[in-house]
This record gives sequence, C-alpha cells and structure tokens, in this order.
Amino acid sequence: MTLYQYFSADDIHVVNNSVAMAEELVSNHYKLSATQLLQLNYDIKTLANLTENEIVNDHFAQIIRYAEKTKNNLLNVSGKDFYKICIQDHSIINAIKKFTELDLYAFSVYIVCHELIHIIRFQRFLQHFDAPLKEKLDEEIRVHIKTHEILSNVKIKNLDPVFDFYKRWRLASPEMMNA
Repeated sequence: MTLYQYFSADDIHVVNNSVAMAEELVSNHYKLSATQLLQLNYDIKTLANLTENEIVNDHFAQIIRYAEKTKNNLLNVSGKDFYKICIQDHSIINAIKKFTELDLYAFSVYIVCHELIHIIRFQRFLQHFDAPLKEKLDEEIRVHIKTHEILSNVKIKNLDPVFDFYKRWRLASPEMMNA
C-alpha cells in the first residue's frame, strides 16, 4: 500500500473554488446552460474519495468512464456514460513543490478545464474515449490548445506559470509528441 499526500482542508477549499471557476469558463465557452452542464454526467473527486484503481502516479487527473445502468434494465444494456474526473492530489502537490512558481488555484483551474473539455469532446463524439495511443496523444495537444484558448481570455492570478508549464503541449505537433 502506497502512502499518498492528500490535499489539506484549505487546499480542498481552493480546489473547490477552482472547479467552480473551470465549470463556469468551460460552460460559457461552449455556451452550455446549467442544465446542459449537468447533462454532461460527470463528477469530480479528489484523492480521499478515489478507489485504488482510480489512482495514478503519472497524471494530475484522469477521467474514468463508467456505464450508467438504468433501473429495471432487463436487457443489461448500459445507459448513458458517466465520467469521473479523478484529481490526483499527490501528483499536484509534488508538482507544486518541484515547480514553486505553480499556484494551486491557477493549476487546478487549468487541470479541471482541460478534463471538462475532454468530456465535452467525448459527449459530442469529437473524440472516442477508447482511442488508440497515437490518437490520444493528438487529442491531448488539441485539448491543451483549447484549454489555453479559453483561459487566455480571463484574468486569473498566477496563470502564466501554468501556461509555461504546459507550453510544450500547445506548441508541439502531433508528430513530435509521438516520437
């Protein structure tokens, strides 16, 4: 059993605020009403609320797709997909310790925006969830570019170091990332 670093109560407050901001920015960009945002069928959880198979060490967050079962489903056909954004506290804490210019709020806004864009793209069939690795890497570049585009239009303190942190993703060609 690996011991993980968890967000403090103060960190959770910061992350909750960043989630609210990210949801607002992404829904405004995609012109989603509150109802449409709810219809994306997702939840966001931090490490304390993740199961062991939802924890990874090489990402700041990951999306797990679950098939929602409908009540009285005699044919065992899955209902609508449910997406769980799994925030990896330990990875974020380690990155902030290593790259001291990163701010938890700005970093979390970026991370959550990024994951919400993925979900919108899955729901709109712009990207397949179970795509091959090359396609997933190309999609990462597209989503980093879109995340930067959305966040470039707002004033968030300490966001520039986050943009610098992810710069290679935005400026890379898909061929460079696959090399």
